[in-house]
Amino acid sequence: MVVKVTPLCLLYWLLISTWWLMVSTSGMVLIPLTHSLSKTQFTTPHHLLKTTSTRSATRFRHHLHHRHKQVSVPLSPGSDYTLSFTLGSPSSSTISLYLDTGSDLVWLPCSPFECILCESKTPPLSPPLNLSSSATAVPCKSSACSAAHSSLHSSDLCAIARCPLDSIEMSECNSFPCPPFYYAYGDGSLIGRLYKDSLTLPNSLSVQNFTFGCSHTTLGEPVGVAGFGFGRLSLPAQLSSVSPQLGNRFSYCLVSHSFDSNRVRRPSPLILGRYEDKESQFGNELVEFVYTGMLSNPKHPYFYSVGLEGISVGNRNIPAPENLKRVDRRGSGGMVVDSGTTFTMLPASLYDSVATEFDHRVGRFYKRANTVEESTGLSPCYFYNKVDAAKVPAITLHFAGNGSRVVLPRKNYFYEFIDGGDGVREKRNVGCLMLMNGGDEEELSGGPGATLGNYQQQGFEVVYDLEKRKVGFARRKCSSLWDSLKN
Repeated sequence: MVVKVTPLCLLYWLLISTWWLMVSTSGMVLIPLTHSLSKTQFTTPHHLLKTTSTRSATRFRHHLHHRHKQVSVPLSPGSDYTLSFTLGSPSSSTISLYLDTGSDLVWLPCSPFECILCESKTPPLSPPLNLSSSATAVPCKSSACSAAHSSLHSSDLCAIARCPLDSIEMSECNSFPCPPFYYAYGDGSLIGRLYKDSLTLPNSLSVQNFTFGCSHTTLGEPVGVAGFGFGRLSLPAQLSSVSPQLGNRFSYCLVSHSFDSNRVRRPSPLILGRYEDKESQFGNELVEFVYTGMLSNPKHPYFYSVGLEGISVGNRNIPAPENLKRVDRRGSGGMVVDSGTTFTMLPASLYDSVATEFDHRVGRFYKRANTVEESTGLSPCYFYNKVDAAKVPAITLHFAGNGSRVVLPRKNYFYEFIDGGDGVREKRNVGCLMLMNGGDEEELSGGPGATLGNYQQQGFEVVYDLEKRKVGFARRKCSSLWDSLKN
């Protein structure tokens, strides 16, 4: 048999070979994450903390409004860290989206764009996208269309798209686009259409036929989202279909900032794939990962859930309730490792035990700052003398599996700032515990039992190994890691 190689086929194989060469030689893609606070004016600490704590609670408690409707709703989109890439060829547009490990769809505002009830929301990070000439609508017969419509059968979707019956039976509906889809978050929603176009990452790596949602109308969602959760439409999943070594593992290392305006402007590395750790290789930093297995969630399959065994305050270990150690068939329980929630949310029983033990150890030395607690949404808070650094106990998270424990740095759970000094109240040093009450276990039925917020993940490289289904944590100097990988 003689195989005829046409110039077009030769060009195709050259492109594919070039792609694999680029992937195999680099082994990873490095993307800078930008904290959204770096783009906004800093307000008073009280206002900043109140806004952030309220947003964390809203994102965590999203499913309480939907638990009687038997629907699976992602977390409200994260609003802390953003990443950028370009879409389209030959004319391209740079898009900035929120990184969100709690959802599984990449979508962005498209021109013309209307956001309903967005007056108090963060303004768009980039102009609404004008689709390039290379963008094509995803057909109704595709698996991507089915995924966007909660796995509705493609024949039903093509019927909705008005593809004739004989064409449906003959699988000849490629000219009929996927119908508009509805996607709901906890505190907003959108209607969009699926398109494919070339996506170019910051290192000039191009992914052809990347599927994304294009929305002209949203409710309370002015900024697009890059979903990194489980699901075939997420960014890692689409990378994995082209290069498993890029899509089956990703990590980020959030620079420790404590809301400091200078630190928060430093880029945090988002790493797709594996990399050679230069810092560990040369002995500049001892890096030891602690791993815990991912839990499957039948109702919320896009979550990265892990089991939490308990929390230590000083030398006292407080066991976690049983629902945090596993996920049941209704999707209740487990702790979600989340890039988009700022503060860690705990069920009421565990939070109360931790806060009580913390107060027992700290309240003996310092006066409770009740007015600060009311104005920030955080508790307990204390006034203290700056000359003597506040004496606070260590906090350790105990995850399921092989004694996996993560000791949190002090600044990851105890925030210190200046209260007063405004001519009305005297200037005083104050510190607050940065863990929050997520609600009673009964209220949390049907959703996550707890969420590990990104504030508590600062100064750690957090690895999501999708192939081995585990999450890892290692203390890192994230700015140094960025410099090491960038050079």
